[in-house]
Amino acid sequence: MTLFPEVLETFLSSSILGRAVKNGCFTYACHNIRDYSESKHKNVDDTPYGGGCGMLMAAPPILRCFEAVLRSHPAGEKRRVIYLSPRGKHLTQTLAEELATCDSLILLCGHYEGVDQRALDLMAAEEISIGDFVLTGGELPACALIDAVARLLPGVLAEPDCYRDESIASGLLEYPQYTRPPVVEGCKVPDVLLSGDHKMIDAWRLAQSLALTEERRPDLYEAYLALHPAPPPKKAKKMCRTPKEREE
Repeated sequence: MTLFPEVLETFLSSSILGRAVKNGCFTYACHNIRDYSESKHKNVDDTPYGGGCGMLMAAPPILRCFEAVLRSHPAGEKRRVIYLSPRGKHLTQTLAEELATCDSLILLCGHYEGVDQRALDLMAAEEISIGDFVLTGGELPACALIDAVARLLPGVLAEPDCYRDESIASGLLEYPQYTRPPVVEGCKVPDVLLSGDHKMIDAWRLAQSLALTEERRPDLYEAYLALHPAPPPKKAKKMCRTPKEREE
């Protein structure tokens, strides 16, 4: 449910998700809230009670749009109603996996200064945030949520390992990766990756992931160690210095 369906239409018709939709891995429908306005000029916003800057999206058009959405879905399906909002709980990989088990997700994209609270209450909407920052609308957060959830669905990615080994999904940040050529401006691919010894490669990758996670996301690092109490591998060394580091 959005005021700018073209944003989502463009995103969902492109790249991996576009192919997934064509292959029937999931379906979507964009509902323009403005179509459900009963005012002469199709207004969907009004000034907030109590004063303040900006405008609020009014409840009636949103609720009429919501009712239309519900009529197009089976009554007994497992669904979640979500309002994309910076005051919501953070979208995490665990939450994305949870949402991927639903039959459908109904997403509300806000605009202006927000949404009349009564619309959220009457829809029993939960609020989800993609980060501690504010955007001009909920369309981009909706795209992020859809991408995070859809890629977990059967057939969207070629192999399950494509998402299991990604950053965050494994509990750690992803290890560095390399491709041809073997040397770029003096920086060589780590020898272990050219060794063909997959046991050594796996150990190197784990060490790199642990080192990066400890440096950049100590919260994830501590959580990982709590679930994997064995001593971690030795701290990985930086494999390639930048030109500035080489000069120093």
